[in-house]
Amino acid sequence: MLMTAVSPNQIIASHTAKSGQIQRTPDEALVSAIAAGERRAMQALYMRYNIRVYRFVLRLIADAAEAEDIVSEVFLEVWRRADAFKAKSRVSTWLLAIARNKALSALRARRHVQLDDRMAIAITDPAEDAETMLEHRARNATIQECLSQLSTIHREVLDLAYYHEKSVEEVAEIVGVPASTVRTRMFYARKRMETLLQTAGVSCH
Repeated sequence: MLMTAVSPNQIIASHTAKSGQIQRTPDEALVSAIAAGERRAMQALYMRYNIRVYRFVLRLIADAAEAEDIVSEVFLEVWRRADAFKAKSRVSTWLLAIARNKALSALRARRHVQLDDRMAIAITDPAEDAETMLEHRARNATIQECLSQLSTIHREVLDLAYYHEKSVEEVAEIVGVPASTVRTRMFYARKRMETLLQTAGVSCH
């Protein structure tokens, strides 16, 4: 009962991460340790994946505050249900599947979903000069705007494949559809993105 009352943020606040062995521990071993109630393992897994999960959720729901809440829910579910992980897939795939389900539930709860392009995150190289940085930010903002115009099912497959480097099979597992359906969605998503980017004056090459 104590475990269900502890949030990932409380775990992180009450434990300082140990450098060394636990940070090098494989994902699967961390999940096993979490199932046994090891809070340092929970902290290590959170530190390893919270940013990736956050960005994935943010691209789906386009609300930073809500995305943060969902990330907390994802890792709270991991803390509560780590023993349900059967290592049939990678831990990252399992986490993204949980995140997707929670994000889609949040979307369904909205009466009107409006994508806020200002929530797009543009990552730039600090070594770039100011002009190059501005160009990259503008290009990234345009790409994010084009992505926001895709349907949720097309946006998520592109995000998983390109940002998270998931295979077609892994995307199929996360999304819960056959691999052939993922390939079809990828095909139409890429074609739609090409059209949107060309219209926006962004080269696809």
